[in-house]
Order: sequence, then C-alpha cells, then structure tokens
Amino acid sequence: MADPDVDLVTVAVQLPSRDGLVEAAIAAGRHVYSEWPLAPDAATAERFESAARAAGVRHAVGLQSRHHPEVRLLREVLAQGLIGEVLSASLLYSLATPEVWSTRYAALFDETKGVNHLAVVGGHSLDMFQYAVGEFTEVSATLATRIDRITMEETGEPIEVTSPDQIVLGGLLESGAAASAHFMTGGPRGDGFRIEVHGRTGRLVLVSSDDSLVGPRFTLTHAPANGSPARQLTVPHAHRPLLGTPSAVSNVAQVYTDLARAIRTGDDFGPDFTTAVRVHRLLDAVRSSGGSGRRVRLG
Repeated sequence: MADPDVDLVTVAVQLPSRDGLVEAAIAAGRHVYSEWPLAPDAATAERFESAARAAGVRHAVGLQSRHHPEVRLLREVLAQGLIGEVLSASLLYSLATPEVWSTRYAALFDETKGVNHLAVVGGHSLDMFQYAVGEFTEVSATLATRIDRITMEETGEPIEVTSPDQIVLGGLLESGAAASAHFMTGGPRGDGFRIEVHGRTGRLVLVSSDDSLVGPRFTLTHAPANGSPARQLTVPHAHRPLLGTPSAVSNVAQVYTDLARAIRTGDDFGPDFTTAVRVHRLLDAVRSSGGSGRRVRLG
C-alpha cells in the first residue's frame, strides 16, 4: 500500500478476517474497492466513509447486482412512468440450501458474523431492489431459523445454526409505495428472484433464470392496465453488459469502470461506501425490528 505506483487497493478478504485492511488502504491514501459486506454494521461503515472522504480517496463496494441489464432497465422505465405512480413493490428470493456445507462457509450460519444470510443475501438483493424501486423509509421484520443444524462436509461435525434462514420485511418506500421482501434461504429447492412492481397503469415483473444470487439472467415483462397481453421488454444498447455477457463478472467490471472514471473526473458514482452505509442501515433496522417486534424508521 505504501508503494507510490499503487493506485487502488482491492479488499477481497472475507469480512471476519478483514480487520484493519480498509482503514490501512485509506490511511495510505489509496483508492479502495471493498467486497460486500463493507462492515459488520452501519456504524463501522459510516466510519470508513468518513475516513475516505477526509483522505480524499475514492471508494467502491461490491454491490454489483444493480448493474444487471434488466435491473437497470426496470429502474429506467419506472422513472419514465411506464406504469404510472407506483403503488407497491415486492421482492421474493428463494435459494436452494443443502444441509451439508464445506467448513469455509461456516460463518454463514453464525449470527455474530457479518457474512450470514441476512448480510450477504439480504445486502446484495436489497441494494438491487432499492436501486430499481427506491429506498425503504420504514421497515418491520420477522427473522426465523427453520433449519437449526447443518453438517460440516470435511469432518462430519454437526453445528448449530444461529443466523436466520427466513427473512421477511415490509414497509414503505420513499415514494410512499408499500414494499415487501422475503428471503427463503433454507430448503432443498430454490427458484431465484421475482420482483413485482404494481402501478396505476400497469405491472412490471422481473424474474431470474435460476437461484444464483449475483449471476442469473433476468427477464422483464410489462403488463398494461388495458388488458393487453404481457410482453417482454427488450434491453436497449445503453444497458447491454460491459463484457457482452450478463453475468456477475460483467457487473463487477462495470463497477471498476465507473470507479476508474470517478477517479479521473471526480464525479459521483455508486455503489460506493455511501451506498454501503445505506444498505447497512437497512440491515441494522431489519435486525432491530426482528429482535424487538417494532417498526423501525430510517432517516
């Protein structure tokens, strides 16, 4: 990091082993790209954001799913008013989750770790959802652990699951629209993503090809209120994937490309540490609501 030829530090170490790395990159005056999650909680993420701003370094976070071409198209047509005023939006994600796992994934099942299903699945999915439909301003959540024991593949050792595998939240968006999300990460079969947005003049539905968290293909359909059949929307050239393939790799490449442009021009871009702070605040609110049973407002 001290080498003057180093422009950018990428922090790709898993969160529980990452202590000090983001801060060290910022202290060295290097631009920094951190994989998601940025931090274990919003307070730590806010500290990273403030330090980066004070040091004058640019920053990015690996919330690349917002760059799926159909997700960007959904955001665009909503802004253009294709279905009029948005009344409600829902996100459903189901993931096939075996009961035998490699030890390298043990942290997923520990509520004290920052890389459990709420942080990883919830973080990537909720950023993608909010990028398209707008941000939550208040939320109520229910967290449940339905599969309470898994087995380590290498040793055959059973371990207790303390992190939730059923994550349900609902609330209001900044537009006033009602919104909900349900993450089903415990079970033998998964069907991936389904996002529905209902407006005064129609409905938009975004569906994934499989249950991959960050690398599925999507199909976006529009059903107008006049009763005409739903039709698939074509992705315009402006939203075509950077590397020619709609994949997690191309989406990550887009984040790096935008970060490089921001370093050269000084322009704002996302997803950056500011994005990460907003997502961490939402995740903290989900945890708080799930633990207390109370609605939490995000300000």
